[in-house]
Amino acid sequence: MQELVIKSYADLGFHKTIGELIKGHSENKEDIREVAKKLIDLTKVRDILDLGCGYGWFEEALPNGFRSILGIDCLEANEQGFLSVARSVAAQPHFEQILLPAPIDVEADTFDLIISAYSLYFFPDMLAEVHRVLHPGGIFLIITHSASMLEEGEEFFDFSNLRQVINNFSAENGTMLLRQHFEHVTAIDYINSLVFVEEEKDDLAKYIDFKREFISKDVSPVVVKAKMIYELETRGMMRFNKNDRIFAARK
Repeated sequence: MQELVIKSYADLGFHKTIGELIKGHSENKEDIREVAKKLIDLTKVRDILDLGCGYGWFEEALPNGFRSILGIDCLEANEQGFLSVARSVAAQPHFEQILLPAPIDVEADTFDLIISAYSLYFFPDMLAEVHRVLHPGGIFLIITHSASMLEEGEEFFDFSNLRQVINNFSAENGTMLLRQHFEHVTAIDYINSLVFVEEEKDDLAKYIDFKREFISKDVSPVVVKAKMIYELETRGMMRFNKNDRIFAARK
């Protein structure tokens, strides 16, 4: 399913537009990247690995001065966007197109910080490899969804396939999975909802369009969009669960 879902992120412009849309409709106005950075001492970080890096969303929130950043993503379309951001924060930016899970061609104990932002549920089998390439004392930083993120749509539709993907690594089971490889695991909850009012149905439609390849294995995105817009028009306002959790696992 990963090959299908990831195509949603190939359109860099649309991806960034949706990022701004999510920010605008979020009840929690604190940038989740700033919350995540509180778990890291960036002064001790020289070399960074970003798994499922996309266009460099997390790197946009980093200061400059790192020695190297390696971004790994399965979409070639993300290479230029990622490198553009990475060049502003690291002396040696690199990008590799790899469909994870897969071995990473570096020596053990290479990276001080490894990031996986909204991606680890696609490749949970990477945990052993992450532990191998993370430097002793280094941090593996994960941002992931709550398993309850689908609850509003599941009032009307069966999202069994998408539920299976999210449950690969979620807020609820992340600690258990990480402790199979890391002794020291901490977590911070990021409580949030996306709120749309009737006049914002175009924004809701765009958000569902962005998720179309997530949901298409279960239900036609056209059907989902029509139903959700109908419900918004009927109710006047809809709130969608957007609770996330940030994990920091130390080697």
